[in-house]
Amino acid sequence: MSAAAGELLGLTEPVRGRLVARHDAREVGLAAGRDAIRSAANAIRAVHRGETGQADTLIGEARASLQAAYEACGSFPDVLHAGFVQDAAKEVAEAVLTRTAIAGGELPGPDEVGVDDVSWLHGLAETVGELRRASLDHVRGGRLDQAEDALALMQEILAALMTIDVPDGLSRGLRRATDSARAITERTRGDLTTAAGQRELRRALDAHREVLERVLETNGPAQG
Repeated sequence: MSAAAGELLGLTEPVRGRLVARHDAREVGLAAGRDAIRSAANAIRAVHRGETGQADTLIGEARASLQAAYEACGSFPDVLHAGFVQDAAKEVAEAVLTRTAIAGGELPGPDEVGVDDVSWLHGLAETVGELRRASLDHVRGGRLDQAEDALALMQEILAALMTIDVPDGLSRGLRRATDSARAITERTRGDLTTAAGQRELRRALDAHREVLERVLETNGPAQG
């Protein structure tokens, strides 16, 4: 081997080492991110089933997996910001926000959730869809007041999202997520308006029936 070739290998060896380290970090981050997404999705399902203890356990697992992804990729900004860690962070934010929203608590901010600002905003937008599901569950259960509370929170979230007016390159396409949240909110408002109308109709029919029953009790059945 020539001296020049030996010098070149000496230059490339640390480059190779850095690339291998970056690759290893990416693999660990990808696996941890997948674990975080899976736990977050299962947590949301548990929330809708009313299994709050299970939801909290799964949220804890999701947050731990996300933290592992952050730690694995933290030394390599290009890997950390490649997108897959942010996707996991969004799902974790959605799980935490959905759990809190459906429980009627005060929604936590990005620092409390443990995610970056944009992932938190996307998680907030996704929470609107989960609130729609909760609202319709309340309608089916005859709990229209609680359904309307869920709709009110959806409207508050939408109003907050609409104040974020920055280029999509900075918000990772938040405008599209906000548009989707708006459509979901409007559809839910229509559904609840219909449900409220049906409730009032039932009340009117019940009141009318009670009046007729009282009349019959007082006057007796009509004679043919």
